[in-house]
Amino acid sequence: MTFRTTASAAPARSILPSPDRPAPTNGAPDADECDLFQRVVERAGRRWSGAILFAAVAGARRFVEYRRAVRGISDRILTQRLRELEQQGLMAREVVPTMPVQILYTPTPAGADLIAALGPLAEWGNKHHDALKAPE
Repeated sequence: MTFRTTASAAPARSILPSPDRPAPTNGAPDADECDLFQRVVERAGRRWSGAILFAAVAGARRFVEYRRAVRGISDRILTQRLRELEQQGLMAREVVPTMPVQILYTPTPAGADLIAALGPLAEWGNKHHDALKAPE
């Protein structure tokens, strides 16, 4: 899958050390940056949330499409996670006034950006899938 991102008004600020942004000289990480990184990891790492967002970016729109795409998730948990992702601004919910009413869930630009940012993790998983196997 190719990840698409949306253009943002300002370039994203990286919190990771790089040649342009070395690690602090005192060896201690910045506490605010550590907190920010932890919040991002927890948001994306909540059980089922990443898979739901991935399915959304891949084209899922209706509840039944998410249920098919995310293997093992119950209807109750899927409903709960879709609501949470909507409250967090990562998914948009649209009610289509048809008979019966349709409810569509689509990724917001922030949700699509989050999945695009996680793309390298998916590539790492494809490369190191043996490391992801449960220990025997």
